[in-house]
Amino acid sequence: MSIKILHTESSPGWGGQENRILNEALGVKKLGGSVYILCQPESILSKKAKQSDIEVFTFPMRKSYDIKAIYYTMKLIKKLDIDVINTHSGKDSYIAGIAGKLSKKHPLVVRTRHLALPITSTFSYKYLSDIVVTVSEYVKKYLIHKGIPEEKVFAVPTGIDLNIFNPEEVKGNLKNELGLSNDIPLVGTIAVLRKKKGHHILIEAIPHVLKRIPETVFVFVGDGPQRKNIEEKIKEYKLKNNVILLGHRDDVPQILKSIDLFVLPTLQEALGTSFIEAMAMEKAVIGSDVDGVREVIDEGVNGYLVPSEDSVALAKRIIELLNDRKKAKEFGIQGRKKVENKYTIEKMCRGMIEVYLKYQQI
Repeated sequence: MSIKILHTESSPGWGGQENRILNEALGVKKLGGSVYILCQPESILSKKAKQSDIEVFTFPMRKSYDIKAIYYTMKLIKKLDIDVINTHSGKDSYIAGIAGKLSKKHPLVVRTRHLALPITSTFSYKYLSDIVVTVSEYVKKYLIHKGIPEEKVFAVPTGIDLNIFNPEEVKGNLKNELGLSNDIPLVGTIAVLRKKKGHHILIEAIPHVLKRIPETVFVFVGDGPQRKNIEEKIKEYKLKNNVILLGHRDDVPQILKSIDLFVLPTLQEALGTSFIEAMAMEKAVIGSDVDGVREVIDEGVNGYLVPSEDSVALAKRIIELLNDRKKAKEFGIQGRKKVENKYTIEKMCRGMIEVYLKYQQI
């Protein structure tokens, strides 16, 4: 396969979006494509991509109509003989989209939408991109509802590496690290500490759980702007002995292996990669009945969906699965099967290539 793809990303940080870009780059390269990344100088994506042997180019992208960045991108398109530009954030979608339209090469311009947040403008989707890729059917339907032509919007779900998230190979030692005995119920949440992730709802549910199963321990993995508020809420509810903030961790598979149940009452989610990772590790999952989460969690099959912001309903489901380990185990097995069938990196990358080639043939 001789396709040449340039991914662009103007965000300097690191999250699910940047992780997908890197996984796509590695996966498509493995399938025979040539993949390059253009991002901000000193960005985390730049460092991680270089470490992964992906060719990286950096240039400041200060604003959406950055003339110098547009000109640089045009030169890069010509130099690398790019077939596809895949943009990911606001600034780079304008910069690379304009560069693609002005380039004599006329590469296919693809805009990936990773978020479930409302869009403020449809311009880059309608006029600067040839096709739009979304990470879930939910986001696809939303963009179509906002006026993006249906024929140019494709859903390609995010995939994960099953070699990394492999319950047969990973050893879970978190209980030992925390000084907990193996019979202590351990409930895990992995997410950036943002309001929309719903940590405050889980904290409100925890006292209800402790009334029935007082020895339960909850671990929050991740960091973010809500950390102080979460710490204060833990103190308010007198939960310091039952809730542990672990901060950022690089050993997510090991943590997932260690917990007995994964819970994230998120208020907004394009898809929910954290649920997918937990399911890959054969863990039962509980999430809010919102957005793309409905696509990942099959109610009563691999987990439970609870009404958004309903801490009592959330507590009820947590108690049920902690008390019924057989059901929780079956949910975990079914979750792993779903991930294997739908949410692998290889399926994601083959899906992206199929979209690129399909549109070029129209």
